[in-house]
Amino acid sequence: MEQKHVIILGGGVAGMSAAHELIERGYKVTVFERQEKLPGGKARSVPVPGTGTAATPPLPGEHGFRFFPGFYRHLFDTLRRIPFYNETTGAYQAAGVFDNLVECPQVMLARMQGESISTPTHFPRTLAELRQIIHNLKHIDTGLKPGEGRVIAEKVWQLFTSCRQRRENEYESLGWRVFADAHLYSEAYNNLFVDGLTGALVAGKAELANTRTNGGILIQMLLDFIRPFRTSDRILNAPTNEAWLFPWLEYLRKQGVVYHFGHTVETLLCDRERIRGVVVTDGEQVRQEHRADYYICALPVERAARLVSSPGLLALDPNLENILKLKDAVAWMNGLQFYLKRDVPISSGHIILPDTPWALTAISQAQFWKGIDLSTYGKGNVKGVLSVIISNWTKEGILVGKKAESCSKEEVVQEVWAQLKACFNRPGRSVLFDDDFASVYVADSIYFTEEEFRKGFVDSPNRSGPARYGSSTQTRNDEPLLVNEKNSWGIRNESYTAIPNLFLASDYIRTNTNLATMEGANEAARRAVNNILDASGVQVPYCRVWKLKEPRWLGWYKWLDRRRYEQGLPWKLHKPWFTGLLARLLRAMGITLFN
Repeated sequence: MEQKHVIILGGGVAGMSAAHELIERGYKVTVFERQEKLPGGKARSVPVPGTGTAATPPLPGEHGFRFFPGFYRHLFDTLRRIPFYNETTGAYQAAGVFDNLVECPQVMLARMQGESISTPTHFPRTLAELRQIIHNLKHIDTGLKPGEGRVIAEKVWQLFTSCRQRRENEYESLGWRVFADAHLYSEAYNNLFVDGLTGALVAGKAELANTRTNGGILIQMLLDFIRPFRTSDRILNAPTNEAWLFPWLEYLRKQGVVYHFGHTVETLLCDRERIRGVVVTDGEQVRQEHRADYYICALPVERAARLVSSPGLLALDPNLENILKLKDAVAWMNGLQFYLKRDVPISSGHIILPDTPWALTAISQAQFWKGIDLSTYGKGNVKGVLSVIISNWTKEGILVGKKAESCSKEEVVQEVWAQLKACFNRPGRSVLFDDDFASVYVADSIYFTEEEFRKGFVDSPNRSGPARYGSSTQTRNDEPLLVNEKNSWGIRNESYTAIPNLFLASDYIRTNTNLATMEGANEAARRAVNNILDASGVQVPYCRVWKLKEPRWLGWYKWLDRRRYEQGLPWKLHKPWFTGLLARLLRAMGITLFN
């Protein structure tokens, strides 16, 4: 049989995942990616401009730190199939790139108001970890008002025991803040439960996201914690390009994938019923037409929206107009890296800063990069990397007094630094000092001014006073993140289209993951490839696709709720059998968690 050719538009995680599955099944694959030299889309590392020397590589910057929750399955399967040669051992790693993932054993909630809380990210494995959890429950003041702990527990139980029909219909149209009754409870309740537990690490926006998505991911994260022998939180043991994306690109190319960097997709060309070609512009601004048997659009929603406006495309498949409806359902969740003159571990895992105005999350990365000597990068004066993500760009800060989206780059840097110090430093115990600061990189997807964008680098945040601040700017984000808003499932496309040789693979596609993540991108790619297998008739195994897992014993409670749902009744609390035992155990330890 003649080898079929597939063109993939977009070389992010979805595009690379599709290329991986196709090339291993005997297809000819060509990828067009607009970035210069850097694979992986939003997951890429970025050589920080102006930091390299003739003898040292530039410092590594990122769109935001990588987070690999334990419930991922599609992406982990792919990582295990990417060969990785370990220079230290002189051999290929048994599980490929997957072996470059290391566990984050702790998670910290660091607050501007109140004591920091650290807890294991997994079911306690040692007596010390059990004691830590008990100490937190007994002695840490969460700021919750009486009764709010019980409310949180019941809301979580509601998520666990709601039937599939209620989740897919009622919760899809129910905002997360409405589900949580955010307006009824304290600021601490909102910071910890409404925003902190979901928005921080899963890119959800509490004021926008639906309960089906936020609740479903919260369930998976909590299950990772309570299941023994599970690892719930991993990151890479080196900058993303080195630990994952460059080895992946090398493998794909060795298998025969043709990967074109610096090529921007302009338009799809149609005949009466099919795609007959794609027009791209190369780095020299030369327009080129390329043809294949099949096409996969792996572009993010805001770029795919421009593509589906190609003449004649919507006439062939009116459902593609859904992409135009989704293009504004995006939010900003971009990062910056502070390069420090000394390593400041702070916490051995991710840090949620729930009461910061800009909804910051952070991680001190150097402690996990055991084989990386940061002094061999840049000017040689860096020992630590504090990676931070801003999740709320529309709220005023504590120093500049402006929204992040209205700040200059210098203002963003100074404001984030101030919010970090407000959380980490306490009277008599300071962790972060201005003298630690070496330099900073702000994600190159954020445009402040053309000059600042080209520079992409700020030398120091330590300026004196608001008088030095610049005026407001019209900041724009070149790489926003899709948010699953209320009732968005109904206008999300499947991976196949009515056009027989066009398929979709991105975070706006319907997947079991149901969230804009690397896992969702990988699953969407697998679905697109499976549809190409069907269309081409090639007799090779389908890509595996997994469902999210939940304990079977919850089935009884879900059955009870389904009966109520079918009768038009709201969810009702049916207490689990272990409630009384747990309450007596907690009282015996002097814990009044569910007050």
